[in-house]
Amino acid sequence: MKTSRRIRRMGNANQNKVPAMNLTSLMDVFTILVFFLLVNSSNSEVLTQPKKITLPDSIVETKPRETVVIVVSLENITVQGEPIVSYQSVIKTKQDAVLEISNKLKEIKSNVIGVSTKAVSESNEVTILSHKTVPFRVLKKVMSSCTFAGYEKISMAVIQKASQNLNGEAGNG
Repeated sequence: MKTSRRIRRMGNANQNKVPAMNLTSLMDVFTILVFFLLVNSSNSEVLTQPKKITLPDSIVETKPRETVVIVVSLENITVQGEPIVSYQSVIKTKQDAVLEISNKLKEIKSNVIGVSTKAVSESNEVTILSHKTVPFRVLKKVMSSCTFAGYEKISMAVIQKASQNLNGEAGNG
């Protein structure tokens, strides 16, 4: 059976139509996503825990700031990732401050390159990552070295654990 020309034209016209895509809702979703990422991006530095160091547990309420990082392991002491002095030589020294650490901290304070190092050097703050079995006399020497170099605020890095109730039980958090 033959179809008329008019029916064929109407059939061809319906086949040539491409469905239009509404981009307005898609653009709205991307705009919301961009704002969400901008608001929730943080500038705080996350300190990575070296494998050789086990940090003590503590209840922490504030986020860490960008500071000079000193790592005290049972092998050596590093400042900003650079090994400065061995752990055994710090134990054996009779002085209250370790001269090598103080010199490195003074060098960091004087060598400002860029915005991030400027913020670190102007903060006068040091964060110490120490293995939990390091004796206090070693930490005291490291802290004395920091104050000798002009760093007045000294923070100890710890692992955040759940907050505790008054009864001493761990909270649901």
